[in-house]
Amino acid sequence: MQVRSDVPLAELTTLAVGGPAHRLIEVETAAELVAAVRDADEAGRPLLLLGGGSNLIAPDEGWPGDVVAVRSRGIERTGDALTVQAGEDWDALVAYTVEQRLAGVEALSGIPGSTGATPVQNVGAYGQEVAQTITAVRVYDRAEKAERTLAPAECGFAYRDSRLKRELGRFVVLEVGFALHAGELSGPVGYAELARSLGIEVGESAPLAAVRDAVLALRRGKGMVWDPADPDSRSAGSFFTNPIVSADHAVEGCPSWPAGNGSVKLSAAWLVQHAGFGRGTRDGRVGTSSRHSLALTTEDGATAGELLAFADRVVGAVRERFGVTLEREPTAVRP
Repeated sequence: MQVRSDVPLAELTTLAVGGPAHRLIEVETAAELVAAVRDADEAGRPLLLLGGGSNLIAPDEGWPGDVVAVRSRGIERTGDALTVQAGEDWDALVAYTVEQRLAGVEALSGIPGSTGATPVQNVGAYGQEVAQTITAVRVYDRAEKAERTLAPAECGFAYRDSRLKRELGRFVVLEVGFALHAGELSGPVGYAELARSLGIEVGESAPLAAVRDAVLALRRGKGMVWDPADPDSRSAGSFFTNPIVSADHAVEGCPSWPAGNGSVKLSAAWLVQHAGFGRGTRDGRVGTSSRHSLALTTEDGATAGELLAFADRVVGAVRERFGVTLEREPTAVRP
């Protein structure tokens, strides 16, 4: 366990905004993570958990208490099941599953961040989401002051959502269990753009390595693979979720997909672009990516306030033009 003072949060997040953390505690095991959380809670210090920093908008004023950076590592395999420590890099885990010929998360390649953050957001892309393979989430429950294991039904997974997100701050993820499928091929590819890239029909399978390579290529083309040399990757990925509305409130011309119960999921990228915020729309040091209108990016010296103000403008424009309210994917935290 390492403790440092006055470390800028901008250096620890992919959006590169945020003031200094009063105390940064880097933990390397689940036991150290629990101890650090308990110590902060017992002392009454504000607590912020930090994984890969890819889904966080840190406050400009910094954090007056403890920021616990989760650096725990470890992958334990039992047959087709994996138990993964919360601090394990997510894309490194996906690469491992492909190398080990385990199918189930290959379409989630290239997503930045830590494994422990994936069940919170129910991370998903290109037709897969982690809720499809998660079997258990071991957590420290700050309300009960005890460790417990949550079954998938207790996690309350929904589109880019979960109970862990809705009760944000209560559960500290320690490790995540996954059930995958042994084999050379992926499951049926359900995302049209990915299928076209692979040269197959929707519903067909492809070699795991080919799916991973195709997803990484698609994401790089949109500036959504983290690369310090690529200014378009200085983002939180997709800044807004695809809104789900009743079918009779679908927007004419906007791509949509069935979402169940008489609802459809609309393309947030289309809505943003057609509300006047196309690729490369800038306002000072913040704006949309030059390669994808759904990614908001920052430049050197940008602040969280500037970013959130720009995001609010986008939300307002979409609401005014289409009557649809966009929701942010990244979390803006406050002490």
